[in-house]
Amino acid sequence: MNTNQLFSCMHTHTIFCDGSDDIETMCRAAYEKNLYAIGFSAHVPVEKQLGTDTEWSMKQENMDKYAEEIRLAKKRWEGKIKVFLGMEADYIKGMRSPNDSDIKALNLDFVIGSVHFIVPKNGAAPFTVDGSEEEFKNGIRDGFNGSAEKLMHEYYDMLLEMIDQEGFDILAHADLIKKNSLNKNLWKAEDELLRQREVAIAISKKNIVIEVNTGGINRKKITEVYPSLTFLKIIKEYNIPVIITADAHCKEDVNKNYNIATETLLLADIKEHMLFNGKNNTRTNWKKEKL
Repeated sequence: MNTNQLFSCMHTHTIFCDGSDDIETMCRAAYEKNLYAIGFSAHVPVEKQLGTDTEWSMKQENMDKYAEEIRLAKKRWEGKIKVFLGMEADYIKGMRSPNDSDIKALNLDFVIGSVHFIVPKNGAAPFTVDGSEEEFKNGIRDGFNGSAEKLMHEYYDMLLEMIDQEGFDILAHADLIKKNSLNKNLWKAEDELLRQREVAIAISKKNIVIEVNTGGINRKKITEVYPSLTFLKIIKEYNIPVIITADAHCKEDVNKNYNIATETLLLADIKEHMLFNGKNNTRTNWKKEKL
């Protein structure tokens, strides 16, 4: 990785959700690592929608305080590093969407759209595709009658529904489902590639950037970035812009393994990445940077 290259971390979690450090600590870490910008992206509250507690989402009553603290950090760090207010908004079919009014009311700089939860059509309990291996296996058993292939298709269906509804600027970890399925041959690889192509086509028609996320590597869950090299080659075919992120949950991770992200992008023949520059009214501003 070129140390003179400009990078940012627009996917950042703090103690407001499942991160381990506070906003000021993360800003300082990003500044000391010479990042162009840091964007905060707490997991939106989902407990009310799901009817159950989660360990990793922000509490509904903390949303205004979260926004206020980041806006204060913007002022403190002005002239040193760009600080942006965002959220990672889950799409949960029939329950949660990046377009929800409580998210829009915060007047965020940016929104990351993601799919973690699957809501099985047979009435089984919602579950996360990136939770524990046990949760993943039980979700397939209870929600899809033991068919991992059906789960895979449902996951990509949810991504496509979220993309169609828009309301977000960055698509998070587009093949997150691989966290519990990588190299396990749970479904035909060619079938998943067809679904990934559908996602790429859908994104290419929207004003959305795809993140190249090192979070799975940082937390030693997988050994490659999201999305995979194969998926990134498809993304390249459709000239979709990408942004490198760390999905950082602690100060040490704000640019961790960016060398792997850069190498993977170059292998996919993607030679530039995007830096976020804020919004003017509803227009999102991006800066291109060569790898």
